[in-house]
Amino acid sequence: MAGNEMETALDIVITCTSLVVVGFYSWSLRGHFSSPRVPDGFKVISAAVALTTFFFLYLVWSITQPVPAQLFGLALEILATAIFWWAISASKKARLRYAFDPDHPDSLVTTGPYRYVRHPFYTSYIIFWAGWGVATWTVWAAIPVVAFVVIYVIAAKGEEKKFASTPLAAEYDAYRRRTGFLVPRFAGA
Repeated sequence: MAGNEMETALDIVITCTSLVVVGFYSWSLRGHFSSPRVPDGFKVISAAVALTTFFFLYLVWSITQPVPAQLFGLALEILATAIFWWAISASKKARLRYAFDPDHPDSLVTTGPYRYVRHPFYTSYIIFWAGWGVATWTVWAAIPVVAFVVIYVIAAKGEEKKFASTPLAAEYDAYRRRTGFLVPRFAGA
């Protein structure tokens, strides 16, 4: 396959993969997570996802990317998807809420990817956006990726603070000490 044909084929694969992953994330909003009401912070994330999806689609199709960047970005997206579904599988019986939900947590998941990292969904989202950003091969993609990192870190830290006000506080503190925040901790696993 000629270089230009390879780039176009990868543009198609990256577009389809990215849209399927965004679709998975959208499905999880109804099929996995639940909250009594939609928090404002969650609405901000949803708007950012929509805008970034359109922006990255524009970048993929308007700029020529090197094949290694496309392949590496695609590999990151696939890794993110695997982490996402592993986290879905591990937390399907828990009643996880939307990001920025003001209610206190009433369950603690410590299996699957939660064995290594406390926020595997946010980890998967960050890896996905970073992968798609790499696949666009432009510095402009870093802006939304950094914004997502900031948003997800703020959401995760807020969730961790809420555990201190629940009967799960001591258990969560022990869990927090043995696991990574967004990056896995494998020691003693």
